[in-house]
Amino acid sequence: MAPANRRSADASVVAAIHHPLRRRLIDLLGLGGPSTASRLAEATGELVGNVSHHLKVLAAAGVIEEAPELAKNRRERWWRSAKASYSRSFADAAGDPAGELVAATAEEANLAHHAAKVRRWFEDRQEYDEAWIRAAFSTESLVTLIPSRLEELASRIDELIHEYVESPDQGPAAESVFVFAHGVPARP
Repeated sequence: MAPANRRSADASVVAAIHHPLRRRLIDLLGLGGPSTASRLAEATGELVGNVSHHLKVLAAAGVIEEAPELAKNRRERWWRSAKASYSRSFADAAGDPAGELVAATAEEANLAHHAAKVRRWFEDRQEYDEAWIRAAFSTESLVTLIPSRLEELASRIDELIHEYVESPDQGPAAESVFVFAHGVPARP
């Protein structure tokens, strides 16, 4: 069973999420908690106006939301993650050429995003102590499944990861960790 905060993403949400800077803003708000455009601009090295624009796109898609209770004055705008997880299948766009293009482009962007995170780890791992180097993992298997069992596997993996999202480790030794899995039909 998928987490209660899982939402089906329409093409506008998919398009909003799969932009490199917006993806980074989602990560920063999800891990660091609420922030302002100025603070996010500083964290990303982007101009405040550019960050502000992308925050508005994410808010319009419902991915993030304003946190007005954190503002110290009327000019200050705080943003937070809407704490939602999205799912979308290429099949959701079947028969709609524009939707299929958005879905295919998003899949490619998602894969590039995942690969970039792993490549960054390969480049930076010497900066971590041995415990982190030993703990990092990669796993793969070829299994024989029918579609319903692949859906079950995806749900079980999602539930397991969600448990860790909901109860993150705290303290000076805690680090943000990128976890992803793909399950796709493949030939050896």
